Amino acid sequence: MRKKIIITVVLGILVLAISSIALSDIEKKKKNELYKQVELFSDALAIIQTDYVNEVAPKDLIYGALKGMLSSLDPYSQFMDPDTYNELKVDTEGKFGGLGIEITIKDGLLTVVTPIEDTPAWKAGLKTNDRIVKVNNELTRDMTLTDAVKKLRGKPGEAVNLSILRESEKKILEFKIVRDIIKIKDIKEPRILEDGIGYIRLVEFRENTSKGLDTVLDNLKKENMNALILDLRSNPGGLLDVAASVAEKFIDKGKLIVSTKGRKTSQNLEFISRGNSSIVDIPMVVLINEGSASGSEIVAACLQDYKRAIIVGIKSFGKGSVQTIVPLGDGSALRLTTSKYFTPLGKEIHGKGVLPDIMVEEGKIEVKAQEEQAVEKPQDIFQELEKKEKKVPDEKSQDYKTDNQLMQAVDILKAIKIYKGLKE
Repeated sequence: MRKKIIITVVLGILVLAISSIALSDIEKKKKNELYKQVELFSDALAIIQTDYVNEVAPKDLIYGALKGMLSSLDPYSQFMDPDTYNELKVDTEGKFGGLGIEITIKDGLLTVVTPIEDTPAWKAGLKTNDRIVKVNNELTRDMTLTDAVKKLRGKPGEAVNLSILRESEKKILEFKIVRDIIKIKDIKEPRILEDGIGYIRLVEFRENTSKGLDTVLDNLKKENMNALILDLRSNPGGLLDVAASVAEKFIDKGKLIVSTKGRKTSQNLEFISRGNSSIVDIPMVVLINEGSASGSEIVAACLQDYKRAIIVGIKSFGKGSVQTIVPLGDGSALRLTTSKYFTPLGKEIHGKGVLPDIMVEEGKIEVKAQEEQAVEKPQDIFQELEKKEKKVPDEKSQDYKTDNQLMQAVDILKAIKIYKGLKE
C-alpha cells in the first residue's frame, strides 16, 4: 500500500514536471516568434529611413506603426498621440467642442452609436447606425476613430459637412452641422407621469451620475412614487463603476452586477452590490433601443437577469468590452481592449446586445386635439373662454403620451399594479 502511494506521488510529480516543461517550451516558442517579428519590423523601419523618397522623422514612423497595430485589433483599441490623449481627458470632464455624437467602427465603416440629446447632431437629425461616409467631402474609408474624432471636433461655431448613408432609407443624406460646446447633462426629465409612475432618463454614466440619481429618487419618493420607468434609450455608456453603482440601487446587497473577463487574472473582476439600494420593492420598466450601449447594457442586463425589471424596446447596440487607458512615457497612450462584460447569468453582451423582454418598436402616437364645442348662445362666450384658460395643458406632462415605447411602459406598470392589488 505504501509503495502504491509513493508511486502515485512520484507519477504526480513527473506529470507536473512534464507539464511545466511543456509550458516552458510553449512560452519559449512564443518569445522566439515575437523576436523574429520584431526583427522584421526593425528591418522594415531601417529600409524606410534610408530608402524612402522623403525623409521621415523616426517618431512619425513609430506613431504610424502604433496606430496601424492598434487599429488592427478591434474597433475600440487605438493609439493616442499626446494631443488625442489630452482631448480624451477633456471629454471625461463633460465639456468639449464638437457635434455631440458617439462613434465607432462597425462592419469596417465609421458608424454613429448614438447622437447625444440636445446637441447639434441630435437637433440635425442624425440617428443610431448612420454610416458617416464623408467628412467635409473627405471619404472616411480606412479612417481611424482617432482621425475621425479630430475631424469632427473643432472650434465652436464652425460648420462640418457630413455625408451619411442611412441604410433604412437606402440613400445618402447630406448634413451641415455647426459645432458647439457640448455640455452633457446626465440625468434628465425626472418626474411623476401619472398614477404614481416615476420617470427618469439617464443620458450617460458620468462621475456624479450616481449621487444625482440618489437625489432624484428621493424627490420622487416624496411625490409618492409607486413604480418607475428608467429610460436608457440612446445612452452610449460611460464609466463602468458608475453604471454598476446605478444598477445596485435596484437590487439587494451581495448580488453580482456584472463581471469582466480577460486574459490576465487581474482583468477578471466582479462588481457586487454593496447594499446601497434605494428602490428594491416597486415595479420597474427599463427602456432600451439600438443606441443603448456599454454601461446602459450592463444596467439593463443586470436587472433583467434578476427579473427586477421588465426590459422594453428594441435590441441594444452590443458594445460589451472594456478599454483600459495605458499612458506612455512621451504623453501618448494606448486605449486597449482588455476584457469583456458578462451578465450575472454569464451571458456575453459584446456583439450580441440585450434583447428586451417585450419588443416595442419606436414610434410616435398622434394625440388628437379635443374638438371645440360650438357656443350655443352669444352670452356664453365668456364662460367658454374662462374654461379654456383653466384647462391650458402642461406641455411637459403631455409630451410623453406621443412616445409609443414610453406609453407601453406606463401600461405595463399599470397592469402590474392592478395584478399585485388583486393578489393582496
